[in-house]
Amino acid sequence: MIKTEQLTKVFGDKTAVKNLNLEIPAGELFAFIGPNGAGKSTTIKMLVGLLRPTRGEALVGGYSIQDNPVEAKNLIGYIPDFPYLYEKLTGREFMRFISRIYDLPLSGMDSSINYYLDFFGLGKLSNNLIKNYSHGYRQRLVFASALIHDPKVLIIDEPMVGLDPRTSRLIKDILKERCREGATVFMSTHTLAVAEEIADRVGIIHEGELIACGTLAELREESGVDGRLEEVFLRVTEEKELKVPKVESCRLRLAYPA
Repeated sequence: MIKTEQLTKVFGDKTAVKNLNLEIPAGELFAFIGPNGAGKSTTIKMLVGLLRPTRGEALVGGYSIQDNPVEAKNLIGYIPDFPYLYEKLTGREFMRFISRIYDLPLSGMDSSINYYLDFFGLGKLSNNLIKNYSHGYRQRLVFASALIHDPKVLIIDEPMVGLDPRTSRLIKDILKERCREGATVFMSTHTLAVAEEIADRVGIIHEGELIACGTLAELREESGVDGRLEEVFLRVTEEKELKVPKVESCRLRLAYPA
């Protein structure tokens, strides 16, 4: 459902993402991790069409995000790290606004909105202005609005920032359930415990380059660390500083160069 081919983004004399090759199938929860400034958010912005690649290509559901943006974006639910909400709207008005953007049928729209508001525990707040929502409830509203059109691909940048344990548990359960239903989840996070708990595969990016990719078992084997993802991550990124060769691609199995 998500595929990148030599995806690259250059800002002036800095290469933020370099020759990124990913292939993420339907039903997979893929965690994308790396140090600050590694290129995670830049990658996500290219995947959703907010940044144009310097070269290379990103495809969602077989559609090029550059050449067929409407078709590709219809498949995507996007949750940014700092979501923007219209604070003078109520939660219900915001959900209706998002529904109209995706041109959802008017018949059944209100019932769908009610379902997602209730599911995320926002029913009693639905007629309150968003400016009065707490951070956690704003994040719930963002997730509800991202799911309203039943996207085949969820692309999420730091989903757990500032959330209480109950809301975090709710979000993790939703992501796993969406994958069981056949959706693809691409999640960037600094919370390695969350990635370890729910991800099917993990990709590690460092200084714009993919340096490791695979299941946790595969990453342990390649790194020589039989421990938590945090330990694997530290070993792999430290080895990057020692100029260990990068991963050329992240297909459906670990793909270290011979």
